[in-house]
Amino acid sequence: MADYTLYYWPVPFRGEFVRALLAFAGKTWDEPDADAISDLMSGATARQPVPFTGPPVLVDRSRDVALAQMPAIVLYLGETLRLLPRSSALRAMSLKVVNDANDVIDELTLDGGRQMWTEKSWQDFIPRLQHWMGLWEDTGRRHGLKANKGFLLGGRKPGIADIVTATLWSTMTDRLPPIAPLLEEAAPHTAALARRVSALPALAAQFADSKARFGETYCGGQIEASLRKVLKT
Repeated sequence: MADYTLYYWPVPFRGEFVRALLAFAGKTWDEPDADAISDLMSGATARQPVPFTGPPVLVDRSRDVALAQMPAIVLYLGETLRLLPRSSALRAMSLKVVNDANDVIDELTLDGGRQMWTEKSWQDFIPRLQHWMGLWEDTGRRHGLKANKGFLLGGRKPGIADIVTATLWSTMTDRLPPIAPLLEEAAPHTAALARRVSALPALAAQFADSKARFGETYCGGQIEASLRKVLKT
């Protein structure tokens, strides 16, 4: 039996952060199909493992714990898998990085596809996206991140901030290649960190598995179609 059950759509997007952390820690998990997720979402909250309106939802079978919302799940895994720094300040900074990542993908998808991208709105958004990238760059700079050495918040090994950073930017730039030059320009040290962490064996294997399962899909739906149209991918 798998260690966890992850309810998430068959796309990378928010679910990929959870998959990456579980893979990095050597854990096993299963993923019910989209029909099972839809049934769970439409059912009474009393029958849900945790009250929620949308995935991801993670069930930790060994501890009988169920959680929704990506940042909450990542924080829980950081605690239970010992992937958080000891310092209270750096633990809080780790959670900030997670929340920033969640905000970035919200903005990239116009709040889950409430609107669609146009050529003008995308061009207007590019400076803001690069500003987000710059936040990562300055965070790493303040904690000693070098081009090919070190981690986002210092330390001797990757933690949730590094795994989330690598998952965010590596997945985005792989599925949406025209964003890659923007990252290299605005945040070269962050781009290098994302490559190094993504190349760790467990994460590289997870990246390959997601690529095999989901192909070039990033977030899916009409919002991805509008993204690809303005990016000309």
